[in-house]
Amino acid sequence: MRCWASGVPPRGPLTSTPAEVMANAQQPHASPISARRPPTSPLRGSGVCSSVHAGCSADQAEFENDAGGVPANPLTQWSETTMRKLLCLATITIGVVGQACLPTPALPATGSPAGPNALSPKEASAGWLLLFDGQTTFGWQPLIGSPWTVQDGALVAPTDGPSVFRADTAFADFILKAEMWTDGNASPYIRIYSPPDRDPAEPPSLKGANLVGPPTDPAKRAAQTGRWVPIEITAQAGNARVRVAGGRAYPVSREGHNPSVIALCSDGKGTVRFRGIKLQPIGLKSIFNGKDLTGWKVIPGHASVYSVTPQGWLNVKNGNGDIQTEGTYKDFVLQLEIISNGPHLNSGVFFRAIPGEFWSGYESQIRNQWEDDDRTKPVDYGTGAIYGRQAARKVVSSDNEWFTMTIVAHGPHMSVWVNGYQVSDWTDNRPPARSGRQGYRAEAGVISLQGHDPTTDLSFRNIRIAEMP
Repeated sequence: MRCWASGVPPRGPLTSTPAEVMANAQQPHASPISARRPPTSPLRGSGVCSSVHAGCSADQAEFENDAGGVPANPLTQWSETTMRKLLCLATITIGVVGQACLPTPALPATGSPAGPNALSPKEASAGWLLLFDGQTTFGWQPLIGSPWTVQDGALVAPTDGPSVFRADTAFADFILKAEMWTDGNASPYIRIYSPPDRDPAEPPSLKGANLVGPPTDPAKRAAQTGRWVPIEITAQAGNARVRVAGGRAYPVSREGHNPSVIALCSDGKGTVRFRGIKLQPIGLKSIFNGKDLTGWKVIPGHASVYSVTPQGWLNVKNGNGDIQTEGTYKDFVLQLEIISNGPHLNSGVFFRAIPGEFWSGYESQIRNQWEDDDRTKPVDYGTGAIYGRQAARKVVSSDNEWFTMTIVAHGPHMSVWVNGYQVSDWTDNRPPARSGRQGYRAEAGVISLQGHDPTTDLSFRNIRIAEMP
């Protein structure tokens, strides 16, 4: 396995044994490239998240130069004061009165709907997902140490010892963005693990791989202290490319951890915060051509009428009814846009359904209705629920408006986002069964769109899917 896009052969796996999880960092290794530079790595550190991929140390050393303050282009040669003056001038020029010229607080309060823990309509339509909503730890759980908490719109690590806090949902190919803040005393990491169902005999806390960690050089570490540091990770197949603080991207192997669940780590020696954690699944392929129903089969003998509109939408009227994909899917990310053309209409997206059988699989509910004026009180489980199993924690979508639904299924775990906001997070711990309606179905099945009753009138578009290994 070559270090992705670097040509540097790796010198060891990016994994941790039980003994290494809590051990100190390994010593640097030499390489033909690192011999020409100090063999430093932004991923080195001590404690629970210290395992590194030394084979990429040269690229990572270049990253440290960029992220630590060595100019990579003429713009970065300007001082912070100069940049602030230019920003003030630009602000005045366009006639906007704001805070561009005011001192930036070291740790601003965030997490409001307009803050970093929100998606724009464009991002939601493009399939971006919030892994952290800025208010709760829904969709996360501790692996090591105490749970993380939410303060001022950020996930905050405990300071009573090392901790690992991971998301529940696994993804294969993706782009991840986040912001990280530390007081300089703690060592924060972003880490990936294999989904728990891949190797139930070994706790997932005893394996994993670091993607992001603190620089070891004191000056470079100081440059990332006391401010929000942007992070971007692009993961495809067994590799990832990581960019921190706008520096040069460096490659990291994630062999053995595809698909991956994202984890945040801290050694507990100081303050660590993360916010703006969002992910875009990539590599999805269309399963509806917008012209006809090629690739789909209508279950005969039912009242629903399925057609393709002049706009290229898949429409269903009347009910009941069921249209299914010809292909079958087991572990996947499914994204589609939906509009309910009437008040509180009922429909659903079935998955891992039995081919040719009517309404036989797991169902992600579609119903934009809630009690009183409280969207956290869904009627009939609510849009994005795992119907019959877990109600949506909030009805995000509204009738007569397009919304994007994302369904992720991997092994027994299933989760749904609506307009990028996670509304369900459920693990099927029931005994195995032929149908997901009676028990846990691990086998692949079809995707189907439900026509519920005579009032049904919904349209679907941009239906795309990515299978996970």
